[in-house]
Amino acid sequence: MQDQYRTVARAGVHETEVNRSRFLCALAPAATEREAQDFIAAVRRKHADATHNCFAYVIGADASTQKAGDDGEPGGTAGVPMLQMLLRRDMRYVVAVVTRYYGGVKLGAGGLIRAYGGAVGETLDTLGTITRRRFRLATVTVDHQRAGKVQNDLRATGREVRDVHYGEEVTIGIGLPDADVPAFRAWLADATAGTAGFELGGEAYGDA
Repeated sequence: MQDQYRTVARAGVHETEVNRSRFLCALAPAATEREAQDFIAAVRRKHADATHNCFAYVIGADASTQKAGDDGEPGGTAGVPMLQMLLRRDMRYVVAVVTRYYGGVKLGAGGLIRAYGGAVGETLDTLGTITRRRFRLATVTVDHQRAGKVQNDLRATGREVRDVHYGEEVTIGIGLPDADVPAFRAWLADATAGTAGFELGGEAYGDA
């Protein structure tokens, strides 16, 4: 698995103009290929009167799913440069749709490549990106007496507390970088006088 990846901070639209053609780039996070396809379909419905609605998306922390479409522009001049821009910026779990309203001036292949790729790049700059880092999921089990202090200490040291369940004991779900596991075990034993339980789980990604 990748140690980290970047994705778009929020959904949004940014407009640019090149030789009187309007390029509207809509970007959004997409957890699955279906989400990406649904977003593309929604943009196409909204801009059904546009000359072209070209798309690109990258799904998977390792970019395992990559798709692009030119929607009638000359092959390789729209979707591919959009996809290349996403990959160049290390973007994952993201979908881009660039809507073009033709302004009457032909741009040529080079101009189209620069316009479509540039629209995605400018929109990424406008909306901002976030880095998500790979974590090891873990569960801490403590008695009620120590639970409050342990939670406060976890948050004070920047640990990601994912969930808390109260039963006979208190179960706290956290995320840890793999490299921090040994030191965390030692800290937890010291902080709870050896009374806390600690169990490692699977892996997930969280905000860096």
